[in-house]
Amino acid sequence: MATIIDIKLPKAIASALRIPQNDPQRQQLRALKKLLRKARFTEFGQRYLFDEVLFSNDIRRTFQELVPVHDYNKIYERWWKKTLDGVPDVVWPGKIKYYALSSGTSEASSKYIPVTRDLLRSNTINYLRQLISLFNYEKLPRNAVTKGFLMIGGSTDFQKGKAGWYAGDLSGILAKKRPFWFQSFYRPGGRIAAIKDWNQKLNEIAEHAKEWDIGYIVGVPAWCQMCMEMVIETHGVNNIHDVWPNFGFFVHGGVAFEPYKKGFEKLLGKPIVYIENYLSSEGFIGYKDRENAKGMRLILNNNIYMEFVPFDDKNFDADGKMVENPTALMIHEVEENKDYALLISTNAGAWRYLLGDTLRFVDKERAEVVITGRTRHFLSLVGEHLSVENMNKAVELVSDEMNISIPEFTVVGFPYQNLFAHKWYVACNDHVDPDELIRKIDERICTLNDDYAVERNSALKEVFIEVLPEERFLQFMAQKGKLGSQHKFPRVLKGKMLEDWNKFLATGKLEQV
Repeated sequence: MATIIDIKLPKAIASALRIPQNDPQRQQLRALKKLLRKARFTEFGQRYLFDEVLFSNDIRRTFQELVPVHDYNKIYERWWKKTLDGVPDVVWPGKIKYYALSSGTSEASSKYIPVTRDLLRSNTINYLRQLISLFNYEKLPRNAVTKGFLMIGGSTDFQKGKAGWYAGDLSGILAKKRPFWFQSFYRPGGRIAAIKDWNQKLNEIAEHAKEWDIGYIVGVPAWCQMCMEMVIETHGVNNIHDVWPNFGFFVHGGVAFEPYKKGFEKLLGKPIVYIENYLSSEGFIGYKDRENAKGMRLILNNNIYMEFVPFDDKNFDADGKMVENPTALMIHEVEENKDYALLISTNAGAWRYLLGDTLRFVDKERAEVVITGRTRHFLSLVGEHLSVENMNKAVELVSDEMNISIPEFTVVGFPYQNLFAHKWYVACNDHVDPDELIRKIDERICTLNDDYAVERNSALKEVFIEVLPEERFLQFMAQKGKLGSQHKFPRVLKGKMLEDWNKFLATGKLEQV
């Protein structure tokens, strides 16, 4: 590890790494002031009177009063769209050179999320903080921390815009813009990282795997698991440690790891350390910084200002759409064990931007959170309030009980016999009795969610299941043009995505989108 830490870092980064932890409210107000000062002369800053905010007696309150909340569509149409035409100083000083393409679990075509040099610098600082935090782990695999760093991410061969910008997966942008001192540790290297076809990329990684001494892997669980399976098969070994004996860390994010853990651990020859981070296209939000932590620690002192909107009927409608003037709390005002939607303002020109995740504070003093779902992805046809967190936990428990791997699943709600029903679509390549599987999932959710249990005895008449090979889920995402590390299969299907899924299951094909 000393090899990494002793590298001479840029002065600004070294200084930022020494910022002490202090009062969360002060850290956040300092971050807000810094953002406002930097963006005060932008078109957005002039429109929403950033100077007036900065000179007010209550910066937080004035900021909320003068600056509206935004979802992606609102901020894109009014502001970000201009930057794609090369207009400078719109939401952040200068021109935007990079955009992260991210559709996530949405139905829309790819979103263009601005990525500025300031944001990339902040991300680098946070990666280093996370790396240093490994020493907080009692079971630190010391042989792993000085070895290779395999990042399984998007292509570094980007789409180029007429105004001179580049667009691609955030993971590809981060790989392309990795610091020079990181080169000797980074795998799979520039040539393989530039490959756009995911199957070809994974085949190349598998082919060259024995040439690398990998200590830790970073990526979305589904793709990392698939990569390890291909490495094991290609080299005819029993587990991944037969190829990478020093593999000791898996850094993951983007989706809950619980549904993948059973299948993942079948590929290991010895235990490893799992580290969750909260890295979105819009910014690096937090990471797990110690062993046995209840959740991920929010990064409060590095250019992201956060507001927390209680995820309740007052602030969101039945479809998960936020009201125009929601109640927005600061970090010191939140309560543990309540769900909040996250608004962020960043050094990439996101202002009071609804990220779409729902969070729950599990340790307020340490600002540790878990992601409980998405504002638009939950099922409540009759008041069952079935969250993604409930689904993930039930699948994790049943997978362990039945000793099976369920890497993907999704749930649909619909009218049924004058009442309502749910249908689960589950990816499982193991032999399993579907009736037993759905019975166990249903029972687990009843114990996890009292509202669900009540409705299962009344308006939620039935729960169905269809077990499919994992390949079917991957084929669907490929035909939707959403195959890759930035795209996750939605846990709840609604609207156009549901129409396309039904068409795909019936015919095996979709019209090109």
